[in-house]
Amino acid sequence: MNVQHILIDDNNAAHRDLSIYRTGSINSVRLQDATYKIYRSMEIGAPDYAAFFYYGFPEALNQLPFISESNNGLDSWDEAFLHNSSLAMMNTILEECARAINTEKHEMILLGWQDQPVGVAYLRNLDPARFVAFLGTLRQFVRESEAEGYDLEFIL
Repeated sequence: MNVQHILIDDNNAAHRDLSIYRTGSINSVRLQDATYKIYRSMEIGAPDYAAFFYYGFPEALNQLPFISESNNGLDSWDEAFLHNSSLAMMNTILEECARAINTEKHEMILLGWQDQPVGVAYLRNLDPARFVAFLGTLRQFVRESEAEGYDLEFIL
């Protein structure tokens, strides 16, 4: 079988329209609010979304008590909540995992594939230094959310 390889280009509108092109967001909310309100939000762009899963952050963070409809904790294609009381531990986990990333080793990862109507493998280049910088921004967002008494909502 011949397989076409497509390297995802964030500047290509056709690539951004692919279902394999995933982004997410993290919102500061208050679970005890009577109505749903987002106080602050942090976007997770497609390169950081892919790196987040490639480097195993959901698995590492799932030792925390996430609340989700699927009961899968923090997972793709799901919404999960984390109570404010767990945010300090979340930052500890993020920091430990970030230290394990070799910022000099660029990676090309397989995002997914399809067999029909033709074989296609979707690939993405990861820039680990850029992702570690994203993690620094995320840790700051978590610190501020913790200090302000917010819980976090993850839309992945």
